[in-house]
Amino acid sequence: MTDGGGMVSPGMLLLCASALAALSGVPLLVRSLSPAAGQKAATVLMLLATVIGLGSAVATLVTGRTETFLLSWGLPFGPAEMAVDPLSAFFALPILLVAACCAVYALGYWPARDNPRTVRSLTFFFGLLVAALIGVIVARNGVLFLVAWEIMAVSAWFVLTADHAKPEVRDAGTLYLITTHIGTLALFALFSLLKGTAGSYLFPAPASLAAGGGIGAGIFLTALLGFGIKAGLMPLHVWLPSAHANAPSHISAIMSGVILKLGIYGIVRTVSFFAQIPLWWGIVLLVAGMASGIAGVAFALGQHDLKRLLAYHSIENIGIIAMGIGVALVGAATGVPSLALLGMAGALLHVLNHATFKALLFLGAGSVIHAVGTRKIDRMGGIARVMPRTALLFLTGAVAICGLPPLNGFVSEFLIYLGVFREAVHGTGAAAAVTSLAGPALALVGGLAVACFVKVFGVVFLGLPRSEEAARAHEAGRPMLAPMAVLGAVCVVVGLAPAAVAPLLDAAVRSWRPELALTAPALADLAPLGWLMAVAAGTLATVAVLALLYARRLAAVPRGASPTWGCGYLAPTPRMQYTASSFAEMLVRLFGGILRPHGTQPGIRSCAPAPSELHTHVPETVLEHLYLPFITWANGKLAPLRRLQHGQLHLYILYTLITLVTLLLFGM
Repeated sequence: MTDGGGMVSPGMLLLCASALAALSGVPLLVRSLSPAAGQKAATVLMLLATVIGLGSAVATLVTGRTETFLLSWGLPFGPAEMAVDPLSAFFALPILLVAACCAVYALGYWPARDNPRTVRSLTFFFGLLVAALIGVIVARNGVLFLVAWEIMAVSAWFVLTADHAKPEVRDAGTLYLITTHIGTLALFALFSLLKGTAGSYLFPAPASLAAGGGIGAGIFLTALLGFGIKAGLMPLHVWLPSAHANAPSHISAIMSGVILKLGIYGIVRTVSFFAQIPLWWGIVLLVAGMASGIAGVAFALGQHDLKRLLAYHSIENIGIIAMGIGVALVGAATGVPSLALLGMAGALLHVLNHATFKALLFLGAGSVIHAVGTRKIDRMGGIARVMPRTALLFLTGAVAICGLPPLNGFVSEFLIYLGVFREAVHGTGAAAAVTSLAGPALALVGGLAVACFVKVFGVVFLGLPRSEEAARAHEAGRPMLAPMAVLGAVCVVVGLAPAAVAPLLDAAVRSWRPELALTAPALADLAPLGWLMAVAAGTLATVAVLALLYARRLAAVPRGASPTWGCGYLAPTPRMQYTASSFAEMLVRLFGGILRPHGTQPGIRSCAPAPSELHTHVPETVLEHLYLPFITWANGKLAPLRRLQHGQLHLYILYTLITLVTLLLFGM
């Protein structure tokens, strides 16, 4: 498709970017090319796809146009329609940005010369994964959506289990595959209900369906289940911690930064089909968001594994996004357009923000793990001395994820706060009551996130090395630092200039609910973006001046070397530093009813006690204390049904015949 001037349209360019991403791994399949040359060619293709795709996405957001395409496929499910609207274009931004950064990062983190056994499949399925992510957001037919969704799910499994020689990686992959297909079954029910309501598998137009009755509730609940599993909402998150912890770090970055957001996209797209949003939809998402936010950060506090800790923070931030969507649905249900705009704009901006700072944190963690050789926080320490650039970039991501100025996390959380306070002051009834609780919940999440990242940065980067591996750590190379610098720059730019992003958010939100174009003012008129820019610039200038004064004073003071002051003890060792467990012990105990921590305490039973150790562990409570006991019970109860599996083909044909006859009788 071309525009009036003969230029290729933005929507077509985004589809071309998806095709380039899908082909990016092909050079590594050419045996005449060396793996190193193939990996570089794949990276170049992914960067080209990113440049084309980002340009087309921004053009779509600026113009506000929607372009529709038809794919000829000959299947009996209606036309294979695809469309690129501002909402799809906004979700394309984090997909392409994070994919490009991860592709470049892999050159240093997963080089072909060191990983000849896995680099071909990892790179190929990474490109296929990025293409499928774009395919999901442009699909406008339920069956086409499920095809792209399944390609995304299977590709993610292949890249997650790249290092499949390790048992823990295989276990994480198995859990991911089981849960993602449970979610897919829910999506089958969702699109079946939509087909029965709308009359075809094509996506309904925005605000074209009635939400009243059991069908509307069924569509919402199946969407919440199917997409909530992919997003990692509590208590549907059980696949997420192990998958993010055991995947290669650049895969963890795209899983946390992008794949989780496809669950958010599914929820947002589904609720856009309905004209009158029931109030309880917004309340359910608000409560789910508060539960995910608080529980996610509480579980993060108790972790000793750096990547598992970051994984739980993904659950926390998905909760924040769900709270923003809940506020938007409350606004749509109560007829307050400004509330709908603030809530959805805050949620969508946090989608972009979380993709950037969480990808930055996972890439930073990968650099540290690559240098130290372990994910255990208590085996690190003093890393900032030998990896100063990585430490600075990781600190940038930590400040952003805590929602502190002058970085981007502050802006999106501020918009959600603004919507919460507006409803709490002017609203009435159940909506105002629940929304009033969202403000303190969001504040609690932010405070606990600060405590958690003070622990992480202090134990990992400050102090003395806690192991020989940490003492021998080395700075990451340019292919690993450059993508982190790009993501850090995005965090700073969005924090300093939120007004530049506001028109893009306006276009995306108005694509979600077109009536807001007539009933709601522009986002810049609702939120004091100018004041936010002033606060961010002032904060950054103050930090820069203080850092300069400190550096000058430090340069003027004579330097010396002495051991750390041990409070009068003459032989301090690195073992006497705070550990991850000791730092967070009080907060973990405070949330003990949810976290269920356990461990072994050393006992002193004589004047000359034997060496002993202290071990603490925070289990995956929902999986280990809820799902697994239920599965064990159900397995025992359903054991007699396994007698139907005789392994005899003629009996299986009989089962199929009985099923077909039953379906024909029901259809008559």
